[in-house]
Amino acid sequence: MPTITRTAILLAATAALAFPVTTAHAAPGKAPEPGRTVVQSLQAALKALTIQDEDRTGYKRDKFKHWVDTDKDGCSTRNEVLLDEALIAPQQGEKCKLTGGRWYSEYDDQYIDGPSGLDIDHRVPLAESWDSGAKAWTAAERQEYANDLGDSRSLIAVSAKSNRSKSDQDPATWMPPTEGDRCTYIAEWVAVKTRWGLSIDPSEESALSENATRCPNTPVRVQLAR
Repeated sequence: MPTITRTAILLAATAALAFPVTTAHAAPGKAPEPGRTVVQSLQAALKALTIQDEDRTGYKRDKFKHWVDTDKDGCSTRNEVLLDEALIAPQQGEKCKLTGGRWYSEYDDQYIDGPSGLDIDHRVPLAESWDSGAKAWTAAERQEYANDLGDSRSLIAVSAKSNRSKSDQDPATWMPPTEGDRCTYIAEWVAVKTRWGLSIDPSEESALSENATRCPNTPVRVQLAR
């Protein structure tokens, strides 16, 4: 599945303003079709998400096998994200060992030199995805989610400090410290939940809706993974 770059997402959002919008709602009795692309406004995408209580019973992080080398090129998912998002490209050594380079951590508006100060954040944390529907998935589906390079909004390189502050929280209890990133964060959270058919709980929905009123109601373009 080709990677959707941030530039492509912005271009698609701009183009979507000039064309009819396709909603993510499936026909009655028909499940969403993986691979289908949907375009909705942020508000419409948020309203289309299923609202239900969450249950973390049975969750273990190792139920999501992550940082695998899906394309067998020697680089794990973590390093693939680092290579893709680097402002200054790192040197790539044996077994994809990365040194040097520079990145921008949008959560806390910090520039990070060298990969050791970075974590790769699952925009929607693994535990949150479990609560929201992933507990019913197969191990292969959870691995695909944990290593999703098909949409650049799923995984993001951020400072280790900000990622560990966020931990497994949803927008009801954690938002990026940088206020200028919050609309992007909300839109990309909704995009990932839409892409993977995940639900939201009532407090999460309330926080998303409240914050979304302060954000441009821009198109959200998503290729469905499930």
